[in-house]
Amino acid sequence: MIESPLVVPLDGRQSDMARAIQRGALRYLVASGLTGVPELPLASGRRADITALDPRGEIWIVEIKSSVIDFRTDHKWHEYRLFCDRLFFAVAPDFPLDILPEDTGILTADAFGAALMRAAPHHPMPAATRRAMTLRLARAAAGRMIALMDPEAMRGIDL
Repeated sequence: MIESPLVVPLDGRQSDMARAIQRGALRYLVASGLTGVPELPLASGRRADITALDPRGEIWIVEIKSSVIDFRTDHKWHEYRLFCDRLFFAVAPDFPLDILPEDTGILTADAFGAALMRAAPHHPMPAATRRAMTLRLARAAAGRMIALMDPEAMRGIDL
């Protein structure tokens, strides 16, 4: 029996540009030894564009900005620092990098990959927050895999 590959449905929240940046940033993270979960709900009620875990348990959040207007009108990214050890922006290669905050990392990305333009400073989370975020990541990743294999099993559950 030949099985078809699992296909992740688009959630409709991102523009084509944001989806391309997300794809390239996720490819970069995987190549760097991290695994990422897009659109992870946080305890604050916000949703991180990408939350990733490295082999040592360090957590990165990558905030995607698809345009200068998107960056200038969005002030919620400051809140993400509470939920990660390193905070990055992922932007298109032609984005003006000088407007991004100096205390964040920068990835430039397109649909095929990303490049690290500036490493993010390390600001370790408290142990309790790290544990909660690690569990949140694990549960979301597992739940999304189940939802792909059996969509009715996870109906109504937001992961």
